[in-house]
Amino acid sequence: MISTAKIEKLSHGAVVVSFSGRLTLGTSLKLIESQLQPLLGDGNRRVVFDMANVDYIDSAGLGMIVFFHGQIDSRNGSLRLCGVNPSVRQLLAMTKTDTFLMIDDSREGSLASLQP
Repeated sequence: MISTAKIEKLSHGAVVVSFSGRLTLGTSLKLIESQLQPLLGDGNRRVVFDMANVDYIDSAGLGMIVFFHGQIDSRNGSLRLCGVNPSVRQLLAMTKTDTFLMIDDSREGSLASLQP
């Protein structure tokens, strides 16, 4: 399945990126990364990665998430994940990235946590 990302800029300044498919090494992931780069340049500092439709992540997909977390964090922003399925949560726990990636059960929960 081809990976996609839908970007929504909300009226209160937060951005939600809804991923679908498998976040794995390849052309689709490179395309997603190119879609996300402008978010950093535009100064977006409150971002939610909605993972509800992601069924698998490999090390390249995880690396992309960690990279964007670091970029947003260095700008005094916040990145939150929501809708993470059990197998992806297991990967985050195994790699200890769940110790610094903030994970919420729902999109609403993530957005509430980002309120100024």
